[in-house]
Amino acid sequence: MTTSPGTPGLDGPVPTNPAVGRLTSQGPTPGALARRLGLRDAVVIGLASMIGAGAFVSLGAAQDLAGSLAPLAVLIAAAVALCNATSTAQLAAQHPSSGGTYHYGREQLGHWWGFLAGWCFVIGKIASCAAMALVISAYLVPEPLQRIVAALVVVALTGVNLVGITRTAALARVLVTVALAALVLTGGRLLFGLSGASAGGAAEASGATADSGAGLWAVPGPLAGARAGLWDGGLAAVLGAGTGGAAGIVLAVIQAAALMFFAFAGYARVATLGEEVIAPRRTIPRAILVALGVVAVLYLALSVVLVLVGPAPGNQGWGPAPFLTALQSVGAGEGWGVVITVGAVAAASGALLALVAGVSRTMLAMARGGDLPRPLAKSSNRYAVPQRAEAVAGIAIVLLVLLASNVLVAIAASSFGVLLYYAVANLAALTQGDQWRLFPKALQVLGLIGCVLLVAALPGSTVVAGVALVLLGVTYRAIVLALRHP
Repeated sequence: MTTSPGTPGLDGPVPTNPAVGRLTSQGPTPGALARRLGLRDAVVIGLASMIGAGAFVSLGAAQDLAGSLAPLAVLIAAAVALCNATSTAQLAAQHPSSGGTYHYGREQLGHWWGFLAGWCFVIGKIASCAAMALVISAYLVPEPLQRIVAALVVVALTGVNLVGITRTAALARVLVTVALAALVLTGGRLLFGLSGASAGGAAEASGATADSGAGLWAVPGPLAGARAGLWDGGLAAVLGAGTGGAAGIVLAVIQAAALMFFAFAGYARVATLGEEVIAPRRTIPRAILVALGVVAVLYLALSVVLVLVGPAPGNQGWGPAPFLTALQSVGAGEGWGVVITVGAVAAASGALLALVAGVSRTMLAMARGGDLPRPLAKSSNRYAVPQRAEAVAGIAIVLLVLLASNVLVAIAASSFGVLLYYAVANLAALTQGDQWRLFPKALQVLGLIGCVLLVAALPGSTVVAGVALVLLGVTYRAIVLALRHP
């Protein structure tokens, strides 16, 4: 077994065996994971991680904030994600080990930076998992039963992950195919309704929507978003984003982009599976960029379609199911509601499936490094997955599902953690040697600036809560280090 130079853990080096999961002359590597995923499976896991709330929740929230400028918010989020993806791909090629930026930060910047990235990833993605589960239940059952059903969904999909990553990839292929088909069909139906070829009442319904939603359409910003269930406050509100002035509108678009970034974050899920991907130096960068490109085009097209349909009716905004509302506004029948519901449940299920895998593998890496309890570093000998870490992650997600207020709050909280995670990734990529550099440094600089800007534009309550959680994690690690090394 080999170790990467300069990567000692708190009590010793972190193992990074290139023959992970295979028999060596000394037998199986303790805690090792099997390399089973090819390029197609890796791309599918990335797609399944992204095609979820982005299409079925975040696009509506972005339009509530930015109005007709929502496609611009999508482009900004996609640009920041692209810059971050180049950093992640470059780092994953050099360090093909589970843990993502937690591992990269430790390798390139030091233990504290790695811990910060890992901690932000865990808290951000647990919030993402809770959001996905709540989306699923919202489409399936009425309000009184939604939290119970969401918790059961988390338990079921965590169980799928517990029996092996190859089964996870196979199920992800089915789910992402269903979701893509539903989105394409729904987009086509919306355009058909707008063209005037739909039933006679469609045009009247669309006009009513525009009139009733004029307030949200004309004045983008946190004040409009608050009526749709989003938190207000923060930098954007302080500088007048809700007043409609030029500076305020710019800030409102940036805040919408921060919420949209949540929808793109799944592209790096492949990097957290670094020990399970075949030929990681070649496969991981290609899979990340392919998955991100496909989803960016899809989200931009859907955002344009939503803008063409017009603003949401009433004062509540698009809500957690914007395309279901849009179908109703163009006079689509109940059958189309079933189509988009099936797609939403499939997409959110696929994203939740991949998210649980990513969170558990970051926890695995942190446990290996001594930043989380050591027993979480154990993987199953039968299925070659980190079963203890996945079980703990599943319990945390269930608790958040039962306690969280709503989906949009979870999305904002997730964006805070994930943006900080990628800020560390960009810093780490800037320190890589020329022999590992796959992309220009300018992209990593732009990614770092973009992450900081989007975090600053998030609602104030999100920033305050996120900082408190980060400080909690830092305090925990400081206490552990003090006890371990007086």
